[in-house]
Amino acid sequence: MKIETPGTFLSALTAAALTAVLAVPPKTAAAQQTTPADLARRNACMACHGLVHKQVGPGFVQIAERYRGDGEAAARLAGKIRDGSVGTWGRVIMPRQTQVSEAEARALSQWILSQQPPR
Repeated sequence: MKIETPGTFLSALTAAALTAVLAVPPKTAAAQQTTPADLARRNACMACHGLVHKQVGPGFVQIAERYRGDGEAAARLAGKIRDGSVGTWGRVIMPRQTQVSEAEARALSQWILSQQPPR
């Protein structure tokens, strides 16, 4: 391809980019689904919570161990994620996470409660 002017080059580049974009198949619903671990990273949960051990707040394994066997724990924990809490783990404040939807909070709480201690 012979490029004679900058405008011709940009037109060819735009056409090539558009062709590349259109050639990529759309993501399926399964591929677009976010895992709870991704939600935890995206919402900065890991800034205060470790997977196993306390950082600022308790580790996810510590939370799971405290509430293991409590059938109401997932709903309560989802509420604490969205509404915040203080006093459950000492004097540290868990700030409200209003950017997390109720469905995301439920998914996160179930994931947190499923964590097992390392072997």
